[in-house]
Amino acid sequence: MSLDVDPPEPPELAAVDPNEYEDAEVAGGEYRRDDLEALLREGAWEDAFSEWTAGTDMDEADWAIAVDLGLVSRFDFFWDDFADRVGYHAPGLPEDWKERDLHPDLDSWGTVSAINAGLTELGQIVCETLKREYIDWEADFDAPDDLPDFDE
Repeated sequence: MSLDVDPPEPPELAAVDPNEYEDAEVAGGEYRRDDLEALLREGAWEDAFSEWTAGTDMDEADWAIAVDLGLVSRFDFFWDDFADRVGYHAPGLPEDWKERDLHPDLDSWGTVSAINAGLTELGQIVCETLKREYIDWEADFDAPDDLPDFDE
């Protein structure tokens, strides 16, 4: 499937400790958000978004809800020096979406699941695009000398 929508502006990355997210555990304290935000604006966001829209299962109605709720602006991306990767936190709809009456077109768990899964996939593709095509720095983490050598 594909989604025929224009890419939104890339998110502005806030100074949040990624360890505060339930789904992230990051060592170190230099998250390089300014560098990542610059790379997103230089084309990484648009490249990743284009790749994502070509294969996402989200439809235009699901995307419209995500945009109306401002979910895209709540993405977070950060450098994880220990793992030599870009980490992310994808926004999503809460389990109590129905009680909170978040959006008039939000009427099923299927829609909630499609939006949450779609945004998670977008976040992953953004991370992969950044690492593969835009980041030219190396991790500063030096492993201790006493780690076992698994190649032997």
